[in-house]
Formats: sequence, C-alpha cells, structure tokens
Amino acid sequence: MIRALILPSIAVLALAACGQPDESAPETPPAAEAPAQTPDSNALSAQGWGPLRIGMTRAEITRALGPDANPDAVGGPDPESCDQYRPERAPEGVLLMLEQGVLTRISLIREATLTTDRGFGIGDSAADIKAAYGDAAQVSPHKYVDAPAEYITVWTDGPSSAPYREDPDARGVVYEIGADGNVSMIHVGGPSIQYVEGCS
Repeated sequence: MIRALILPSIAVLALAACGQPDESAPETPPAAEAPAQTPDSNALSAQGWGPLRIGMTRAEITRALGPDANPDAVGGPDPESCDQYRPERAPEGVLLMLEQGVLTRISLIREATLTTDRGFGIGDSAADIKAAYGDAAQVSPHKYVDAPAEYITVWTDGPSSAPYREDPDARGVVYEIGADGNVSMIHVGGPSIQYVEGCS
C-alpha cells in the first residue's frame, strides 16, 4: 500500500521538476552585436588614400603603387622641389603631389571614380557638399572662373580664420567647384591643397 502511494508521488515530483529551469545549465549568450562600421579604406581622406599616407616618401609610394606612369610628362617646373604624377598602379584620375620628395597632396581629376570618406566625387553638387559639412565648410571664390565656381575647404581641426594655412601638420580637403556648380577636382592633404595652379 505504502509502495503504491510512493510511486505516484515520485512521478508527480518528476513532472513538476521538468517545468523548473535548470540553474546549472549555462545561460543563453546574448545575441552578438553588429560589428561597428569601419571607414572605407578605398575612400579619399585628409590623411590619404588606400596604401598612401600624406608624408610618405617617393620610395615608399613607389613600393606601394609603382613608379610614375608617365615619366616623360612634366609634373612641375622644378620636379626636385615639387612634382605631380600618377603612379602606375594608381586608379585613373588620381594625381599625387610631392614637395621636397614627400607626399603632400592627393588629387582626383577628370575621370576619377574614387570618392572622399564623405562619399563625394567628381560631378557631385556644391549644394550637397555644403549641406553635408555644414559650418565646417569654408567657401571662397574661384580664382579663375565666375560663380557658381568656388572652393569648398574643410580642415580636420575645424574652420580656420587665417587666409592661408601654413602648418605642415594641417590636414584637409578642398572641393573645387566648376562653372556648372559641380565638383571638378578634389584635393586632400596638407597646406598644398590650397594651391590653385599645380605646384603653386
């Protein structure tokens, strides 16, 4: 009789235990967070592009992207002082400026398809660029072309009150706007982004 009572009781306890959480079981780990988005390494920034960084030597550039794609072209009136060229393995429309053998500026010209780290490239509108950068964008008249042609300059350390930046550590981007109100060239790097005639 006692045995008959014990067996159903054990069964009831076993069923009740099935509904209880097992405290010894490991907790389900929380869902993994989405990885933070990293900047596009193929985008042009004030510090450089891809394997290039402002401040690199010609030898370092050559190791990264090869020699001058057109060594017979004249890149500047005094190449030892200032030279411009496209390395063999650089995309079309990418032009480098070296001063005293050091990379100071990277430019996008004509057929370039690269974009800046803000997503702007050749042909984008000045209005969109100004809207994206807001108060950080400094606008100045174009030296040779009537408005709406202009220069939109953005320094990484904020707008400058100086008419011309000379600090070699300064970094920024200049969007050169053509007569149609769209980007015709982009320059990133140090103070040489302010040059309006190649090496000057």
